[in-house]
Amino acid sequence: MSGTPAAARACILAAVLCAIWCTLPAYAPDAPVPWGTAVLLASLGIGCEAAGRRSPSGGSGPVAAGAFLPVLLTAAFLLPPAAAALVAASGSLAGRVEQPPYAARRIWRAAQLALTCAAASWAYATLGGPATLGGGGADPDFARALLPACAAALAFSLVLTALDAVVLAAAERRPPHRSVSALLPLALGPHLVHALAGLMTAVLWRSPYGPLSALLVLLPMYLSCWVFAQYHREQAAHRATIRALVHAVDIKDTYTRGHSERVGRASVLIARELGMDDRRVEGLRFAGILHDIGKLGVPTRVLRKDGPLTPEERRIMELHPEYGHEIVRGIGFLDEARDAILHHHERLDGSGYPYGLSGSRIPEFARVVAVADAFDAMTSTRSYRRARPVPAALAELKRCAGSQFDPRMVGALDRALGRHGWSEADTAVTADELREPFGSREPQGPHAPLESHTPLEAHGPRGPRSAAAGVRQDAPPIPHARSAAPLSGPSRDPRR
Repeated sequence: MSGTPAAARACILAAVLCAIWCTLPAYAPDAPVPWGTAVLLASLGIGCEAAGRRSPSGGSGPVAAGAFLPVLLTAAFLLPPAAAALVAASGSLAGRVEQPPYAARRIWRAAQLALTCAAASWAYATLGGPATLGGGGADPDFARALLPACAAALAFSLVLTALDAVVLAAAERRPPHRSVSALLPLALGPHLVHALAGLMTAVLWRSPYGPLSALLVLLPMYLSCWVFAQYHREQAAHRATIRALVHAVDIKDTYTRGHSERVGRASVLIARELGMDDRRVEGLRFAGILHDIGKLGVPTRVLRKDGPLTPEERRIMELHPEYGHEIVRGIGFLDEARDAILHHHERLDGSGYPYGLSGSRIPEFARVVAVADAFDAMTSTRSYRRARPVPAALAELKRCAGSQFDPRMVGALDRALGRHGWSEADTAVTADELREPFGSREPQGPHAPLESHTPLEAHGPRGPRSAAAGVRQDAPPIPHARSAAPLSGPSRDPRR
């Protein structure tokens, strides 16, 4: 515990002393503690925690916590507060600790759950819950049992959240009210479900069939928690994959560091405004975050070059959507996001790249990301110019709607920003500002190219590229001899 802040150590010590004080009545000679029930429940809790601890995937937290809570609440319903606290402490000490300091976290969790379980047992007993469970020839009264069980779940959530808020305030100086407001709404629902499972377990435990029948509730509960944990691990793996890819781009292209995350946020705003379902919203978030992943295939000298690109450098840079598509081709969960990565530089009038698609031939995800990408480029500060205000950026997007951008996507972003705004944190300064102060280059006018000082050609004459250059063999042919007129709109430089 040497690395734990002094305030946090004091908090842990106080929780441990309170937990010990809560368990003292159980040791009294005349204490009405059914030790057989307590030992069985403690063994079940230790088994749940130990099974999660041995999980080979390393992500056992949801399994252990989800399967352990019904056991804790069953103990709260069947045992007096002191014995329920002992059950909670013994099981939690066997659980897995994911992060250091391991000893401090394990001791804290044991004391926290002991106090929480004791509070739930006290609330349940105060409202007459034990009398509703039946046993000894009496039938259980479910109608009367629901209120004490819900009160126990509420006490469990309140105490657990309050203790979390206290230790976070001590260890990280996080305001307690913020922790409570963030954690409590997320805890109430699951704890209520676990309380109902615990109530059913307690009723079966008291029934003529005995403790063995309680497995009829606990085993399906454990399996459902295991399935949920598998989903949780899969989502965590997805997020880790995305983080690794974005981090790789940020290391190589410091010029637009943070740009990808902001494009992801803007894409989500548009998607929600369009009424997309949660699966597609998440896919668009991935698309926005990874839209420039193909920059990993572009030479660093091109990405970090000061000033305009030469025609040859521009042709190299315009390969990045295809490089990106190849990089993520094998990542199955990206789905529609792959189309956005490949086509986010297409234009509605067909003068974009890499394939010159137009209108509805451009995938919907790509049309969303194109608007989000241009919006962030305009509202982000660069070393040679300050960010445009959000209204000015929206006005420019509207000016280019119909030729460069899909008017539907521009309108959705406009409405979303009117509702939610775009905070200063969203328009974070890019890393290049640290290298060059304001005023070193001449600021540009409201309709000048965002990333270059002179208008650059949209596309030079070029023929189809070979597979060695990064183009898929099944890709549509690239039109020859495109117009060399400068692009209109908010972006010309493919490096953004």
